[in-house]
Amino acid sequence: MNAPPLFQFTAERQREVVAALREIMPDHAVLFDEEDTRPYECDALTAFRQLPMVVVLPENEKQVAAALEICHRLQVPIVPRGAGTGLSGGATPIAGGVVLSTAKLNKIIKLDPYSRTAVVQPGVRNLAISEAAGAHALYYAPDPSSQIACSIGGNVAENSGGVHCLKYGLTVHNVLRVRMATIEGEIVELGSGALDAPGLDLLAVFIGSEGMLGIVTEVTVKLVPKPQLARVIMASFDDVVKGGNAVADVIAAGIIPAGLEMMDKTSVGLVEPFVKAGYDTDAEAILLCESDGTPDEVEEEIGRMSEVLKSSGATAIAVSQSEAERLRFWSGRKNAFSAAGRISPDYYCMDGTIPRKRLAEVLMRIEQMAIKYGLRCANVFHAGDGNLHPLIMFDANQENEFHRAELFGTDILELFVEVGGTITGEHGVGIEKINSMCVQFSAQERAAFFAVKRAFDPAFLLNPEKAIPSLHRCAEYGKMHVKRGEMKFPDLPRF
Repeated sequence: MNAPPLFQFTAERQREVVAALREIMPDHAVLFDEEDTRPYECDALTAFRQLPMVVVLPENEKQVAAALEICHRLQVPIVPRGAGTGLSGGATPIAGGVVLSTAKLNKIIKLDPYSRTAVVQPGVRNLAISEAAGAHALYYAPDPSSQIACSIGGNVAENSGGVHCLKYGLTVHNVLRVRMATIEGEIVELGSGALDAPGLDLLAVFIGSEGMLGIVTEVTVKLVPKPQLARVIMASFDDVVKGGNAVADVIAAGIIPAGLEMMDKTSVGLVEPFVKAGYDTDAEAILLCESDGTPDEVEEEIGRMSEVLKSSGATAIAVSQSEAERLRFWSGRKNAFSAAGRISPDYYCMDGTIPRKRLAEVLMRIEQMAIKYGLRCANVFHAGDGNLHPLIMFDANQENEFHRAELFGTDILELFVEVGGTITGEHGVGIEKINSMCVQFSAQERAAFFAVKRAFDPAFLLNPEKAIPSLHRCAEYGKMHVKRGEMKFPDLPRF
């Protein structure tokens, strides 16, 4: 069931792998000197770093398949990498392994406005699809905050979402077909251009599999028409609990906004001086509620949402009066993480999903944890679908702060499970949350996950030691968890 021991780095092993890879792709596409491989030592989870033995940058599908076949033959672990914007360490290298980057497969192969689809290579940026489709009044709906940089291949690996996922869905709801290479170098197509595909729905299994089942070489995505109009409500609340309850009230009223996001006072205070989005900095929480459609539909929905928000305790309501103002409201939300860097040397972005009705309770519990650990935490989240992103701020140069941030994050994830949620919403498990998988899933469930992994990758060479914890790891985590329960934390001031 467990992955085999990872190969250790040796100069002889490196020479063997480099020589084999240079037989199937140009020398410049095979990197092995430290100065060349250093940029690939981590993804956006920068707390964990590891130099890979070799990095390959194939330029076409044939080279991807050939590289996989070589790694399979030589029994070399291989880590797929997109744009490196992932936040859970899914692209963290293995010392004796190969990192395969799909960055050079960056062409939009076909854009069909009649079928409202686009066929793209995995290195195409998320936003580039919408930019290309814009000439036909179409766009690609999933819009993670990193959409200007993240690639569609990485979006498929992590099943990414975005601020509009409540109405338009995650990556899995917007991809029709994936062409992928197996660890043996075989090219396989999952899904189809039609509404359904024969056989088992392996496309849904593959999307979100974090590079553990195969490497994407081509994706067919759905495109949707641009709405005639979109407007955003910014609602202020003097109590974060009222704001959390308002989210559930909007959905209970039968309204599905195009976007429904929430930010607490801490996150608003981070963002507003940086972006100048026009946020209410006196509010304890703000909600951003977007409506899109025809002008009549938007006017009617904005009116209904405004009434619900007022009855839920909103102290102020502002509605965007132009497209520029709408984009400015969203710019603050999309820049929340980068704004944290202005006041904190380091931050740890968590990710999990909870039932909407438990939102207010969870926010209060996180506030208590922040006091316990003596660390600041800003809460930014896709409130409509309960996907929370607590942003734990710390200074790695201060003794023990990173350790406290990790423990704080683990407590948050376990809280999500306790209230009936999950440990990830859209960032994936990677290495960041692998221990928390032991809390959410039983040994039998994890064995089923390994069975799926084994069906695609019997030798456990594709992104090993990610996402699915072994029985041994969970046993060790259980022992650590007991000891942690006995730890005493200093009564540190909250900043």
